[in-house]
Amino acid sequence: MSDKKRTEIAELGEFGLIDTLTRNATTANKRTIKGVGDDAAVIAAGRDDAMLVSTDTLLEGIDFDLTYFPLKHLGYKAVVVGVSDILAMNALPEQIMISIGVSAKLPVEALQDLYEGIDFACKELGVDLVGGDTTASMTGLVINITTIGRAKRKSISYRSGAQFNDLICLTGNLGAAYMGLQLLEREKRVLRDVENPEPQFAGYEYLLQQYLKPRARKDIVEALAEEKIVPTSMIDISDGLASEVLQICKASKCGARIYLDRIPIAKQTSALAEEMHADPVVAALNGGSDYELLFTVPLAMQEQVMRLGLVDVIGHITRESTGAYLVTPDGNDIRLRAQGFKE
Repeated sequence: MSDKKRTEIAELGEFGLIDTLTRNATTANKRTIKGVGDDAAVIAAGRDDAMLVSTDTLLEGIDFDLTYFPLKHLGYKAVVVGVSDILAMNALPEQIMISIGVSAKLPVEALQDLYEGIDFACKELGVDLVGGDTTASMTGLVINITTIGRAKRKSISYRSGAQFNDLICLTGNLGAAYMGLQLLEREKRVLRDVENPEPQFAGYEYLLQQYLKPRARKDIVEALAEEKIVPTSMIDISDGLASEVLQICKASKCGARIYLDRIPIAKQTSALAEEMHADPVVAALNGGSDYELLFTVPLAMQEQVMRLGLVDVIGHITRESTGAYLVTPDGNDIRLRAQGFKE
């Protein structure tokens, strides 16, 4: 029997696992500008331009439940998930490739619905579906998305560029997607054995939309370009605000202060959280799947950023030695912790 130590994935968590698996990754090709460690890889495409490439995988039973997730919405969301990684580099997506693993339980008509949603999202976002792959799956539906974008090298924003005293900026509100998921799960449990189920969604339509059909913030990247603002760092909110702030702090070797009373939370998010005896702030910090953009800019750009009318300033960058904290209205500091998956 081998004496080699066995490390459980739960001991490392998602981000520790990624670090462990990629610690030996090196770049041997001079056209590789950025490899692992950001929302997308960056590859030289001419003297001034760069191509950006990202990949994401969605698994049935982990990332979506077909009991309540319409396939047209799932197709749309798959595109948004992929495109968001390119936008999070302050770049615009151009092409996408979709590969699927399909189980025998799905008829052709269901897959046509999936691709109708993909096609709608591609047209809406100006992205071309240029290929992919189809294979059999024994474990349910699997969707892999590869997204390709393009940008001027000087306009690309990495996670690693945040500087001391930079403002931390956020687009949109947080926690709505997570609460939308909680609502769907609640109704699934309540109506499990009901013959003609009638889920109670009235008053929470916005939360369902944010979870089932989130929007990609292409408008933000276009607005930043129009104002000639290049964020010093940038990331998308896929794993919750706390996780994304910590990713920027790690890459930029800095600390951060996020002010609780500046985090935008929708009324429906707070209302459902109260109804379900949950904390809307926890949903915002750790819920994920919001696909808003988090970015930093120099303090001198505050007026310029606020003129966009699309952004909230929720904190600022500090020295690395001070750590990353959530500051409550009464001045208490709560250390930010990333969730990620545990198993």
